[in-house]
Amino acid sequence: MSFSPIIPMSGYGGWAFLQRTMDQQRTTFDQGAALQRDEAYFRDKIGSIRSAAELVGDHRLMKVALGAFGLDNDLPNKFFIRKVLEDGTLDPKALANRLSDKNYLEMSKAFGFGDFSTPRTVLSDFADQILTKYRERQFEVAVGTQNNDMRLALSAQRELPKIAASGSTDAQWFRVLGSAPLRQVFQTAFGLPTSFGAIDLDQQLGVMKSKAKQMFGTDQLAKIAAPDQMDKLIRRYLVMSDTATAPTGPASAALQILQRGGAANILSLLR
Repeated sequence: MSFSPIIPMSGYGGWAFLQRTMDQQRTTFDQGAALQRDEAYFRDKIGSIRSAAELVGDHRLMKVALGAFGLDNDLPNKFFIRKVLEDGTLDPKALANRLSDKNYLEMSKAFGFGDFSTPRTVLSDFADQILTKYRERQFEVAVGTQNNDMRLALSAQRELPKIAASGSTDAQWFRVLGSAPLRQVFQTAFGLPTSFGAIDLDQQLGVMKSKAKQMFGTDQLAKIAAPDQMDKLIRRYLVMSDTATAPTGPASAALQILQRGGAANILSLLR
């Protein structure tokens, strides 16, 4: 039986519990039998893979490769993934460079099938690199089965610092807008309607930067990605999301009090 992450309540209280118990829960999750089998198979086989065709031809290797980059749903799309990998990343016209989801670009860079005569699969630490990403992403997927808001928050916590580390401010914001999880986190935290995505992209950029200045005092993502500001973003996102979906009335207020008490009891056991 696989381990399911424990999230005793929704909202920021549940997030605080998850953060506090993250190391323990991740360790238990990583020891799951299914994950261990995936890891053992990948370690045993990946060093012999020399082409994108060989990779997409092995369902179990593809499961790990795609899962490491959050592309699990593309498992049936063998031709598309092969094209992404074979095109590489050096040519600006390569498919991975033209896709808005930069997870494809990261995957193509990681494997190197289209960029080098010898792919990166032969490197001694390649399996470790991919499996570290795979375990992290699969834990996020497992969290999402309990609470999808928490999964999006984990994704933002992982991805925003990477985006904020390179490129101009506008380019960084365009990457945020091109990432479905990050877009949802910011859009919800800023109180923007679901119809926001329908307006002109440059207008979206202007609104995002303006809202960021109002909330954080800056539109610089490098500053927003700092731990204290990141916590502020995630707290706001979870509160806004929880408020939007929570029932109203005296009964729901009583339920929230009981939930808070239950979470406090669990936290006390882990101190």
